[in-house]
Amino acid sequence: MSTLIVVEDPGDWPVGGDGVTVVPARSYLIDPTYGEDKAARVFNLCRSYRYQSLGYYVSLLADARGHRPWPRAGTIEDIQSQHLGQVLIASLAQLIDQSLEPLKTDHFELSVYFGRNVAQRYNVLAEQLFQLLQAPLLHLDFERTGGHWHARRVSLVGIGEVPDIHRQFMFDAATGYFATRVRPPDGRPARQYALAILHNPEGTHLPSNPEALAKFADMGEALGMRVEFITPADYERVPEFDALFIRDTTFVHHYTYRFSRLAQSEGLVVIDDPESILKCNNKVYLAEMLSHHNLPVPRTLLIHRDNIDQVVPLLALPCVLKQPDSSFSSGVDKVETEPQLREKVASLLDHSDLIVAQEWLPTEFDWRIGILDRRVIFVCKYYMAEGHWQIIDHDGEREGRTEALAVGEAPPEVVEIALQAANLIGDGFYGADIKQIGNRCCIIEINDNPNVDAGNEDGVLRDALYREVMGVFLRRLERRRERGEA
Repeated sequence: MSTLIVVEDPGDWPVGGDGVTVVPARSYLIDPTYGEDKAARVFNLCRSYRYQSLGYYVSLLADARGHRPWPRAGTIEDIQSQHLGQVLIASLAQLIDQSLEPLKTDHFELSVYFGRNVAQRYNVLAEQLFQLLQAPLLHLDFERTGGHWHARRVSLVGIGEVPDIHRQFMFDAATGYFATRVRPPDGRPARQYALAILHNPEGTHLPSNPEALAKFADMGEALGMRVEFITPADYERVPEFDALFIRDTTFVHHYTYRFSRLAQSEGLVVIDDPESILKCNNKVYLAEMLSHHNLPVPRTLLIHRDNIDQVVPLLALPCVLKQPDSSFSSGVDKVETEPQLREKVASLLDHSDLIVAQEWLPTEFDWRIGILDRRVIFVCKYYMAEGHWQIIDHDGEREGRTEALAVGEAPPEVVEIALQAANLIGDGFYGADIKQIGNRCCIIEINDNPNVDAGNEDGVLRDALYREVMGVFLRRLERRRERGEA
């Protein structure tokens, strides 16, 4: 297994040594040769982990390539959400108290460099924090209240933020870590048998209409589970349940992601799980992952500020531009002229260091293959809105019709491509969108939290579709109990 240290400026890190290679961040992102080593460990030591910065994309695309990034994109999100970062380290409360109890002050700052602190007496705590959060460089602010120490703030440290007097210590700690190749533990708490359905009565473009939500609840009750609807105001109640089913439109910087992360940290069975939300909500990740696994996709280019001139020769016009976290046809634009292309690209790059451009493939409909637990559970055709090139016309507030079909009515290659793509994300609940142009099939994207509306996706299976979804929750809960985890 090779080890890559990824930095924005190669001068930020000395020569790597045996088995360790220093790689510029932009090279790692755009050079396909780095995707060929499927077993690489990637230590992301960029200067910033801001959402959609170079540092963020290094971790995200490392995941897409099957590498082991430290920190993972999920960790970046968790730590930037201060409450979640504090929840994650709550399991170390006793160790934190034991380590900091002798201090005379009620405030303490701890820097963690590859599991080590410059004061050796804090190394046990530093090692546990390093393994729990899987981030090379950390800074924590602790405060003592009521006789106990608590983490007031948890931060990822950019390589440029390391004080000069600590830099040699950091290099030495990294050298020692790479020599021992410590592997992280993977233990989680567990619970059992009450299911919460998260929905937002005030939301728009929701994944299930009220009739479908009622059917999910009815089928869950019929299978012996207690089902309760919760709303965004019920975050603190998540630990009361054994499973969480998110039926609200998911985003990374959103309460749905926070609910999912909390549910996972509490040992709940959760759909959509946070990894699925993170991966499916970023089209840069999907483009890299699908390309890396040689699945059929439209001609695609990841655009950054230095390759805009490649768009027209590679993709021609018109082409489609996608902001990384777009959904429900919003944030996806068709551009037809070069001035329009340059104007739109400049606008999108103001918000993200990478965006996606793809060839335009006009079709009458998109295939939607619904997949849960690595099995196809429904097939639909989503037709384009009348007079529009997308399924949803946000300007005209129109939406194309949905036609449900039996699984056997879809072309086998469409179903197979959808399964291959969704299985790369995980075993959650996904909707794979595929365009078919003659004999050519191209996967457009994989959606977590796919639509299930009464009268649309359930057109073939009817109530059996809701029973199948609820049955997956029940089977997963029962498997945990059989393993003694609940």
